[in-house]
Amino acid sequence: MRFLIQRVSEATVHSGGELLGRVAPEHAPGLLVLAGFGMADTMELPESPAWEKMLDKLLDLRILSDSQGKLNLSLRDTGGGLLLVSQFTLYADCRKGRRPSFAGFSAPPALAEQLYDSLVRDLRERHTGPVETGRFGAEMQIGLVNDGPVTIALDSADFSS
Repeated sequence: MRFLIQRVSEATVHSGGELLGRVAPEHAPGLLVLAGFGMADTMELPESPAWEKMLDKLLDLRILSDSQGKLNLSLRDTGGGLLLVSQFTLYADCRKGRRPSFAGFSAPPALAEQLYDSLVRDLRERHTGPVETGRFGAEMQIGLVNDGPVTIALDSADFSS
């Protein structure tokens, strides 16, 4: 599982002209999180220590500014908005040629959708602020104002020991 985390002052996700989710200004700063699942991920992932560490790390990363402008606050501290969007391209293999390859790197769609649904459910249970989402497998348009800018990548492989 991989997360690309962006601190945002606002963010939206649309599909087919419909607003699916957002980090609204009244819940900002918040986080836009692109979440992807790879071939090594299984349905056992949500029961694993790596899952727990990734979710806790996401909610507890001190990447939101305090009153002095220092990165001292977490999403859990502020109750800011969280927008989760599925993103299989986080597992792109770009080593050969000019076209990214996803075969053999990204989790199969049916499995990835189950894992994404588990991620959404678990984060809604843990986070006191709003948790909104995109639509799994849909063509989506994401708008955001990256605040800072602050962008952090997390990979569950880093927490699998």
